[in-house]
Amino acid sequence: MTTTTRRLFMMTVASSGCGLLAAPAWSQSPPRVDEADDNAVALGYKHDSSKVDAAKFPKHAATQTCAGCSFWQGAASDPWAGCAMFGRKQVANGGWCQAWAKKPG
Repeated sequence: MTTTTRRLFMMTVASSGCGLLAAPAWSQSPPRVDEADDNAVALGYKHDSSKVDAAKFPKHAATQTCAGCSFWQGAASDPWAGCAMFGRKQVANGGWCQAWAKKPG
C-alpha cells in the first residue's frame, strides 16, 4: 500500500510541477514589433502612422492605420494586436507599414 501511495504522490508532484513551469508562458503576451527589426524596416513600419516619411512612402495617407488594415488580427479598439505581416509579433493600433491594405467592408 505504501508503494502505491508513494507512486501516486510522485506522479501528482511531477504533473503539478510541469503545470507551474508552463504557467508563465500562458500569461505572457506576444512580443511587439520593434521599428528597428529587419522586417519592420523593410516594410517601413512605424508605431505611429503620423510619423511615416511621406517622401519615402507617397501612397501613405494619415487615415491609414494598422487597425484599419486587412492584416490586423484584433478588435478595432485593441491597442496592440497581431499582424499577418509580422508573424507572432504585435503591431500598434495606430501604426502603419507599406503592406497596408484597406479592410473590406
